[in-house]
Amino acid sequence: MIDPLAEVVALLQPRARLSKVVSGAGAWRIRRSEAGQPFYCVVLDGSCRLAVDGHQAMRLDQGDFVLIPAAHGFRMSGMAPAGADDVDTEPVMLPDGEFRLGPQDVPPDVQLLVGHCAFGSPDAALLVSLLPRLVHVRGEPRLATIVQLAGDESRARRPGRDVILAHLLEVLLIEALRSTPAMASPPGLLRGLADERLAPAIRHLHEDMRRPWTVAELAKSAALSRSAFFERFSRAMGVAPMEYLLRWRMASAKHLLRQQAAGVAEVAERVGYGSASAFSVAFRRHVGLAPTRYASEAPAPA
Repeated sequence: MIDPLAEVVALLQPRARLSKVVSGAGAWRIRRSEAGQPFYCVVLDGSCRLAVDGHQAMRLDQGDFVLIPAAHGFRMSGMAPAGADDVDTEPVMLPDGEFRLGPQDVPPDVQLLVGHCAFGSPDAALLVSLLPRLVHVRGEPRLATIVQLAGDESRARRPGRDVILAHLLEVLLIEALRSTPAMASPPGLLRGLADERLAPAIRHLHEDMRRPWTVAELAKSAALSRSAFFERFSRAMGVAPMEYLLRWRMASAKHLLRQQAAGVAEVAERVGYGSASAFSVAFRRHVGLAPTRYASEAPAPA
């Protein structure tokens, strides 16, 4: 059985573009607002505070994992009250390669693995829109084990560190997403998969996108009337069923074209179009380029 969540994460192609160990002591504060830079943070030890634009400030403790898939401003600070001034703390690189926020002559209150990840998918904006704006997971033993591995790998600085961290990040992302309270999430894939009526229909779409699905067929798999299914799907996923199918087909087609492993006719057949011409019309309307031109201009896969 195909796992839609794993498919989305795999298609995103997450990579740990930048990661570093940061420790904090005393009163410190940093603010960031970096467009196009998905941010993640693993609390290796201690506690700190995080405030993301549009969300209430939260406390982060050892073992917590946070991911901000899209670009949003955020602030991080120590547990000690910051001063009244409006000056951010400048990190200082220590001899062991760790970065320190706050005094260097006292033991740290918190140690973090922080960084920016990159999504290699040319359709990352669509895929990210299916995920929560903020992923925060705590108290999950499986996640804590992966967090520990990531922390050990980051500190050890052994050969192949970046490759291992990239794979651990993908595992962290999947584990964190499936550990998130889905029904409390904003509209998107997590909420849809958490709905026992909608989940089978979503899986059907991912398992066989070649099939000429109709809303009536999907409603039947969800044991709902056509109108009830349409309304429930649209509310949970944030998009109508056929629009979701179209977007998923186009994301998959872009991935196949980017890999340059199949011609336009084969890609058309694999994503559910009866002819290359029908696929080309739909692709041009959705992407703005003909499939052949997109394939020739797309960067080579990493």
